[in-house]
Amino acid sequence: MTTPTPTSALAPVGPLSLHGLSVEGVNQCVHCGLCLAYCPTFSELGTEMDSPRGRIFTIKSLAEGRMALSDSAVRHLSLCLDCRACETVCPAGVPYGRLIEAAKAEIERQKPGALSRRLFRWLNFGLLLGHPRLLALAAAGARLYQTSGLQRLVRTSGLVRLLPGTLPAWEALLPPVPSKADRVAPPRTTLAAPPRRARVALLTGCIQAVVFGAHNRATARVLARNGCDVLVPEGQGCCGALNAHGGDHARAQAMARETIETFEAVPADFVIVNTSGCGAHMKAYGHLLADDPAYAERAKRFAATVRDVAEFLAQEPLRGPLQAVTLTCTYHDPCHVVHGQKIKSEPRRLLAQIPGLRVVELPESDWCCGSAGIYNLTQPEMATRLLHRKVGHVLETGAEAVVTANPGCILQIQAGLGAHQSGVRVLHLVEILDRAYGGGA
Repeated sequence: MTTPTPTSALAPVGPLSLHGLSVEGVNQCVHCGLCLAYCPTFSELGTEMDSPRGRIFTIKSLAEGRMALSDSAVRHLSLCLDCRACETVCPAGVPYGRLIEAAKAEIERQKPGALSRRLFRWLNFGLLLGHPRLLALAAAGARLYQTSGLQRLVRTSGLVRLLPGTLPAWEALLPPVPSKADRVAPPRTTLAAPPRRARVALLTGCIQAVVFGAHNRATARVLARNGCDVLVPEGQGCCGALNAHGGDHARAQAMARETIETFEAVPADFVIVNTSGCGAHMKAYGHLLADDPAYAERAKRFAATVRDVAEFLAQEPLRGPLQAVTLTCTYHDPCHVVHGQKIKSEPRRLLAQIPGLRVVELPESDWCCGSAGIYNLTQPEMATRLLHRKVGHVLETGAEAVVTANPGCILQIQAGLGAHQSGVRVLHLVEILDRAYGGGA
């Protein structure tokens, strides 16, 4: 009688990895299925391979060499939002976000797609996000496209439907680019209102800087009113979050190194971030650069100083006086705040301190809106399904505004509300806080 070979003997010796990135965390999964009900794509499709458990099985099989990276495997892995809702409910602590990023990096290595796709990714991930001046130039071009009447012509004539691939989705989500004067960054230094609490450095970001400069200026004002000297490091650029989520691992590492160097040059107690994806990514720099002997320890130290703006402000009561903001709003939890950084009560505690503000709870507030970095551009069909689900819940609340804390969520939900011809506004948390201090419109 032949003794069966143990399954473990078939696995390769040594740590599991994809694209050189550790996926040992797949062995923590106990296949309990608690994640299924919290996964947006499984909820919409009901297929096991579009669940966290199914994708973990695929990643494990790929890492062990038991499965080839077929088009089907690519499709199921690429459909993942990387919202990390599964991490929140996982009893085994599976680091799913790192696993799916490793899988997407492997997809880019093995199946980078057609030349047009590779060129498009290089243009966005490599050229624009990696060079703030070029990004500012592209923003000026987008501003001209919008204000010249060309955008209106493209949309009303139906020319937009002739664009190839997912470009119609990109055009539909193109945010209104503010004027050059309104894209100005906060001052290099904003002094604290006494008594002084801390010295902080503010990430102004990439897309945030050219589209939501007003949010950065509001963040600096609110922090200063709450006792912080706010420093804006010169020469900062993209933190690399979009690159990491899109499988561009090498550039994500390079951007992380540049970010660390830029902020190390500023004598600050904390690094404050007002964009959820950036904050979650920067807090993970220690993992991202763990194998880099020159940066591993520096990355850990840097990551330990990163704070989401709500996380930081909620450590103490807001300093007054606060003006009344007469508004009924609801709050949408960005995935990389609530699941990536485990920050849920802090934004609500801040909103509760504002006189006149009525906050109504949003059903499925921590459910992804479909933005998910550039997911709404690469997977527009699923993103639209999730967006309609989110907007439906928003309209149920009867709120006049949705408050959130991530530019991608703001653009996505604005687009969804616009499609429903709703007048509900979408505001960043710092806009509400700034208004309570007499700033903003």
